[in-house]
Amino acid sequence: MRAAVALAILLPAAAGAMIASRPDLGTAAGTCRVGETGPAFLVTAVGLKDRKGTLRVEVYPSDDDEFLADDNVLVAAGKTFRRAEMPVPAAGPAVVCVRVPTAGAYTLSLLHDRDGNRKFGFASDGLGFPNNPALHLAPPPASAARATAGTGPTPLTIRLNYHHGLLAFGPIGDPAK
Repeated sequence: MRAAVALAILLPAAAGAMIASRPDLGTAAGTCRVGETGPAFLVTAVGLKDRKGTLRVEVYPSDDDEFLADDNVLVAAGKTFRRAEMPVPAAGPAVVCVRVPTAGAYTLSLLHDRDGNRKFGFASDGLGFPNNPALHLAPPPASAARATAGTGPTPLTIRLNYHHGLLAFGPIGDPAK
């Protein structure tokens, strides 16, 4: 039971749910333009539990100290923080485009906010990172959630993880879907 409580505390904090944030922070810089040609990630969410709510991609610096850090602190310090959101599409691929300042390495998180409350709910929402690291009782290290953006839009696939079973937090269903 203590492990479930630890996970319920660590993952929301890692996803920024414990610290108040303006919902629009980082979106002006992160939202892709029509026909985006600059450095960006085209994040395809796979393993969706359902087709409700929103998808939110957040981009952080690539080191452990700043990965999943408070977005307000990052922005105030002039560090990289970008956010892009979209409603989960009713059908077809779920792709979120998020711009980055320059080509290079970044860490990212992907949230499937099923109830649209802008917070990570351990019992209901999905969470994923580049390279699809296994999620245990703590968020992955930055090195496991790092991706490199090219000079134009860079495709990236992230598998979502959800709470299921007593203490399990991982992909649901057939990983091939």
